[in-house]
Formats: sequence, C-alpha cells, structure tokens
Amino acid sequence: MPAAAPTWDPAQYLRHAGHRARPFADLLARVPDLPGTPPRIADLGCGPGNVTTLLADRWPTARITGYDDSPEMLDKAHVDHEGPTPGGGHLDFAHADARTWTPGEPHDLIVSNATLQWVPGHVERFGDWVAALKPGGTLAFQVPGNFDAPSHRLLRDLAGSPRWRGRLADTLRHADAVLTPEAYLERLTGLGCAADAWETTYIHLLQGEDPVLDWVKGTGLRPVLTALADDPGAREDFLAEYRAALRAAYPAGPHGTPFPFRRVFAVARKEGR
Repeated sequence: MPAAAPTWDPAQYLRHAGHRARPFADLLARVPDLPGTPPRIADLGCGPGNVTTLLADRWPTARITGYDDSPEMLDKAHVDHEGPTPGGGHLDFAHADARTWTPGEPHDLIVSNATLQWVPGHVERFGDWVAALKPGGTLAFQVPGNFDAPSHRLLRDLAGSPRWRGRLADTLRHADAVLTPEAYLERLTGLGCAADAWETTYIHLLQGEDPVLDWVKGTGLRPVLTALADDPGAREDFLAEYRAALRAAYPAGPHGTPFPFRRVFAVARKEGR
C-alpha cells in the first residue's frame, strides 16, 4: 500500500523562512523578461505563499496563482497573502496536484520552488508545461539536491533499520528523486527551449538547539511524522534516534550549526518571440 501523503505544518515550515526563500530569489534573478502585459504566472507548489509574494515584487502587475495540494498550506496562504497586490496585480491560491496539473490558459511564467522532488517522474510533465507557455515564456524551478547529505541519508538508514522498516520503509524518497543539472538541461533543450541549469550549495548557519532536526521537521521528515502520527511514543523514539545521529553529523560551532544544502536550478525559455 502506498504511503499516505504527508501532512504539512505551515508554522514549522516557516521557522526557517529566510533560509528557504533565498534559493527562490536566486532563481527569479535568472528569469528573463516575460512576454505578456500584464503577465500570467503560476507558482506550482506554493506552500504557505510567503515566497509567492516575491513574484509580485518582480512583476507588480502580474496575475499570479499559487497552487498546492496541502489544505494546511493553502489555508495559510489564503489568509496571509491572497488579494490585490501593491502594483495593481492580483494574487490568489488554488488546489492542484503537480502530478496532473496542466494550465487552462497560456502562461508567461510557470515556476516551482522546492516541490518537484515530491513528484515522481516530474520531468514527464515538462512537455505539457512548456506547451502551455506563451512564445517567450519561461519554465523555472529549483529542487533540493541534497538527498545524499547526512540529513537525508541518516533518515533513510534509520527508517530502513530493523526496528522501523516495517512501518517506514516505503515512506521516504530515494536519492534519485531529482536529476542532475545536466539531465534537466538535456530534457528542456529537447523541448525546444533555450535552457540554463546549475547547482549551488548554500551553507546555512542555523541557530538554536538541534536546528537541523528542526529544519527537517518542516520538510523531509514530514512523511515519517505522518506515518507515526497515531503512535506518539514511537514518534518520539524515532525522533530521539534521529536527533542523536544529526547531532553527530552536524556539530554546533561557536556561532551556530553550519548546514550545507545543495540545490539544483533550471530556467527554460520557450522559443518563438
């Protein structure tokens, strides 16, 4: 039986909002001018909407829709960010599953921030998304590329250990959840786009007690927390084991805990303009 979809906690996710927003800002800096006036933009996997607002900062008149399949995230986005934007545009949010979402109208920009790693076979969706772009429109995304990092490797190892594998072996993504920049470049150029792909490793200096565990509670650990939600004792036992492993892998320094985080980026502009 497939694992249940993870339940998301917007408050936990936003605890590291500044660090999480930085790659999205870096991605947007590489997006070229858009063809439409005002532009139509989709943010696929918008979460609580906090970084979706950066789109309105870059394109003030844009009509922007953030899509997500988490009711918890969408509720937060609706309350905090929906409505007219200061530059005369509009921001709204809607439910959608990235595995099946296809735009119902031409778009100037389809952007996705730290979402496609949750979508098996996401490269097969690129064709539909590029087809929905206006000539000169752009598909841009970034995904974590840290599945071989200790934070993820230790999590997979623990979930697959004798004590936990019966309940957790099928809950986590594997190291091949995302492609290399070279592979994304090949896919996107094969669709007739002028594409750019790259990777960056950020060294986040995290503060507080067990900050790497606190970070992962908002993202990669969600499937485990969901699977163990009905057994608080087991959940706490798992967290205790994982906490100890993370403390050894990411020792605190005098100014905080350094947390290297590799990310993969791609920007693809549709030809024709």
